[in-house]
Amino acid sequence: MEKLVIVAIGGNSLVKDNGRNTIQDQYEAVCETAVNIADMVQEGYNVVVTHGNGPQVGFALQRCEIANEVAEMPIVPLVNCVADTQGGIGYQIQQALTNEFAKRGIHKKVASVITQVEVSSEDPNFQNPTKPVGSFFTLEQTEEMQKEHVDWVFIEDSGRGYRRVVSSPKPIDIVEKDAIKSLLEAGYVVVAVGGGGIPVVKTSENTYEGIDAVIDKDFATSLLAEQIDAETLIITTGVPQVCINFGKPNQKSLERITVEETKQYVAEEHFAKGSMLPKIEASLSFLEKNGTSVIITNPESLKDAIMNKAGTHIVK
Repeated sequence: MEKLVIVAIGGNSLVKDNGRNTIQDQYEAVCETAVNIADMVQEGYNVVVTHGNGPQVGFALQRCEIANEVAEMPIVPLVNCVADTQGGIGYQIQQALTNEFAKRGIHKKVASVITQVEVSSEDPNFQNPTKPVGSFFTLEQTEEMQKEHVDWVFIEDSGRGYRRVVSSPKPIDIVEKDAIKSLLEAGYVVVAVGGGGIPVVKTSENTYEGIDAVIDKDFATSLLAEQIDAETLIITTGVPQVCINFGKPNQKSLERITVEETKQYVAEEHFAKGSMLPKIEASLSFLEKNGTSVIITNPESLKDAIMNKAGTHIVK
């Protein structure tokens, strides 16, 4: 089988800004990313695509709240909003890739797998919400919303504004991993663990139940990469390379770093908790298991990054 690469697309990269957040705007962003993924497939890589859903699940929650207030429509639980956005974004990626392959004469099929991801009901993250969802707001907007929703929690996110945060437990197992493996063996490009997967817990009867949370897509992607024996994990973000001393006069871009160097930068607190740190932690987890390399870069640099011409490469 061809070299297996997992590409994680950030949910924020599919929403360019607050003024361009329609479904059509999102599809256009997906199509741009599909071009870069198709480049990789054309280079001979077998690809699994995962994606975030932070902004999208926030929009879904907001629509539910408005519909409940205006028309007394029933509230949709957070876990179902995760499932809805996983299906919607997966459909767009699946269609965009299928169309891009057709334009290039690439004989590849694409399949999206609605993916459940097991978490522990005892995970301490349920008591400490940290996962940003929805749009960015000013401090004034945040204070107004908290008057109406006293149980909502907001954090400042990387200097870009304030966002609502929800519980984000760590993934334990990818429930549909065998189905994903079978599709890969059949030659499909697979879209999976969208939005970090639909969070489920295992009951005493060995059955699954959904639970309200949003799993970090980078941790879920890292776990999937481990469970299906991927060689390379690629995490896309808003910058071409990871930096230390970000936003300071002595800012430095990182091109190629080892696991030990990366751990040192983490210890020195170079990476923001709400943005780059989870990507770095997921990268280290993958490399400490069976992974060979991790690349962190922006979507437009994917082709160059896979050829060692761009991005930050973390290696053993």
